[in-house]
Amino acid sequence: MKNIFLIVGTLLLISTGAGARVRQDKDAEEIDAFIARQARRERGQEYRTARKVVVGDLTRDSAAETVVLYTIEGQLGSNNYVQYLTVFAREGGRLSPVATAKVGGKSERSVDLRSIEASAIELDTLSYGPKDAACCPSVKGTTRYVLVGRRLREQKSGATKGRHNSH
Repeated sequence: MKNIFLIVGTLLLISTGAGARVRQDKDAEEIDAFIARQARRERGQEYRTARKVVVGDLTRDSAAETVVLYTIEGQLGSNNYVQYLTVFAREGGRLSPVATAKVGGKSERSVDLRSIEASAIELDTLSYGPKDAACCPSVKGTTRYVLVGRRLREQKSGATKGRHNSH
């Protein structure tokens, strides 16, 4: 009898792990498809190695949201790039996009996704000083975004505004 419980328990652990992997794979596919659609609309492509993902509760409902920072570059053959932040929530067992905001880009600022803390998305920023070249913002700062309904709203702190930025 003891062996039966051991076998059943092991099978449950294996199936739970496999189920979690399947869900993670499906989540990644849904995120990939969302970003690919946006890249096609902009006639650019994602800089895939720059993508960052964090998971946490933004809405204080005990359900985790998935936050993705990604970069679309080469719009219409240019050397431009734009950074976006998208929040995905689980609806009907699938990840669905809730809100997207442009958060950085060439000659604006560069952002790096750090974490979700106290229901806010925490980002490190690099903004442009008066003598910085377009490639190389140097002024360090931080900013936060909160989800308000189906919109992301920035709560600035530190040096977050770029020289050409209207955020």
